[in-house]
Amino acid sequence: MKSTSALSPLEAATVQDNMTNKEILFRLFQVIRPYSKKLIIAMAAMVVVAGFQAAQAYMVKYVVDDIFVDRNEFLLKILPLALLAIFCVKGVFYFIYSYILEWVGQCVIRDLRNGIYQHIHSLSLNFFYRHSTGSLTSRIINDVALLQGAVSSALIRILRDALSVVGLIGVIFYMDWRLATLSMLFLPLASIPIVYFGRRFRQVSTNYQETLGEASGILHETIAGARIVKAFCMEHYEKMRFGRKIDEIFTILMKENWYRSFSHPLIEVIGGLAMALIIWFGGYQVLKGNSTPGSFISFLTALIMLYEPIKGVSKINSTIQTGMAAANRIFSLLDIRSDIVEKEEAEELQPFAREIEFADVVFAYGREEPVLHGINLRVRKGEILAVVGPSGSGKTTLSNLIPRFYDVREGAVRVDGRDVRDVSLKSLRRQIAIVTQQTILFNDTVYNNIAYGREGCTREEVIEAARAAYAIDFIEELPMGFDTVIGESGARLSGGERQRVSIARALLKDTPILILDEATSSLDTESERQVQKALENLMQHRTTIVIAHRLSTIKNADRIIVMKEGEIVEKGTHDELLAMGGEYRILHNMQ
Repeated sequence: MKSTSALSPLEAATVQDNMTNKEILFRLFQVIRPYSKKLIIAMAAMVVVAGFQAAQAYMVKYVVDDIFVDRNEFLLKILPLALLAIFCVKGVFYFIYSYILEWVGQCVIRDLRNGIYQHIHSLSLNFFYRHSTGSLTSRIINDVALLQGAVSSALIRILRDALSVVGLIGVIFYMDWRLATLSMLFLPLASIPIVYFGRRFRQVSTNYQETLGEASGILHETIAGARIVKAFCMEHYEKMRFGRKIDEIFTILMKENWYRSFSHPLIEVIGGLAMALIIWFGGYQVLKGNSTPGSFISFLTALIMLYEPIKGVSKINSTIQTGMAAANRIFSLLDIRSDIVEKEEAEELQPFAREIEFADVVFAYGREEPVLHGINLRVRKGEILAVVGPSGSGKTTLSNLIPRFYDVREGAVRVDGRDVRDVSLKSLRRQIAIVTQQTILFNDTVYNNIAYGREGCTREEVIEAARAAYAIDFIEELPMGFDTVIGESGARLSGGERQRVSIARALLKDTPILILDEATSSLDTESERQVQKALENLMQHRTTIVIAHRLSTIKNADRIIVMKEGEIVEKGTHDELLAMGGEYRILHNMQ
């Protein structure tokens, strides 16, 4: 199978999460390894706890034989104190390893959440277009939380129980090797349901996590699009759609509960059968004089204590398998590699000075048919270039190649003669500002939204940017002015106000290259007028690429190109293009 580490988001999007347990455990070990010293301390504490637990079982022999049978008064005074000391020391070391393992588990979860978040933001736009917000949120929050249960709770219990089993097996073989051998015959029998149900838990958990991601996606879409849901009277439809997904989750969880509820009593029956045979055989040995009552009861105590951790494995098996399934999905996501890769020797792009060039550019999304065909274009410094054409002609795609949101299939995009693939992404994108039709604002203050991307700016600079964007008046009327939190996606602002905050952000960034992608197409006439004035301030002394449907907004552009089906079919000024009587004239007449 092809390793996902070599896959792009386009390829990895179709890959099933099918890592083996060995691969998952190896990856988890890599995550845990920085905390190995802490784990060694915890393991040492566990060994002490396991040793004292075995000692507790062994002391039962002296309690029965020497105190109850032989009536030894001296041991009656000593053994309770010794037993109390054992419990105290065991409790101290139990606290040490429990706390340390929980600390390690939480550190691993913190590292994974940070790692996933950082990794996601290193991927290209292709990745975000092919993965829903709900699915990604589910992996960062829910999958990591499920893994937390396996790493923290299950890891503690598995390690503790494994050491306890080793110590107690030593005790039962020391007390009576024949009974111990008989007892060991039941261990393989007890492991069968554990393995069988473990596989079922893994399958069910994977289905649960995928379905939960789909439900999170529906939840995100309908809350973000509440206005449309209500406008089209689709509340009932969305309730039914979400309800069906919740029913699927309920069915999956009940299936998991059925496996869990059935596996535990099955293990109990196997344990009961083993215990009955041991009591019959051991009691017979005591009656024949081949063993003392103290030895047999001590053996039986150790066996019961041994049975508890084995039985506990079946209880936490679902937690472990759920965590393994979650780890599978997490590591599969971390294995996706961006198809926009910065070269190791990438150099800094010097401040923009001459031109942007598209040289024989061919572009396609993944393995699909090309959407741009043989684009040749030069945009001079300080020029305002307008790009027009029908929907789907490739206008936005063309602009997305400049900041290298995508890589060309053939040809090259150059800035001042440098291929954008040869320079560092940060130095390239630092020189480009973008204002889009879909204004992206964050659930933060107006001030922080304007200052976004410009670290170390002064408050005066933010205010001046707002003033240049014709946003200062409405900002000062807000309850707390620049310190007003504007809600998710700027929900407390009107469309025109959101756009002017976005323009102020671009003004503050103060880049030599500006991309305006349908920046006024969704606004009413009054809002468009105000935003247009702000845009005029923004475009001054900048190389600007304006993508527009409304031809009235680009009449004063230095040059206009007309795109159709991924090709440039016309070039010229507004008057020149009208005189040609071609595609531009058709678009102009339609408006």
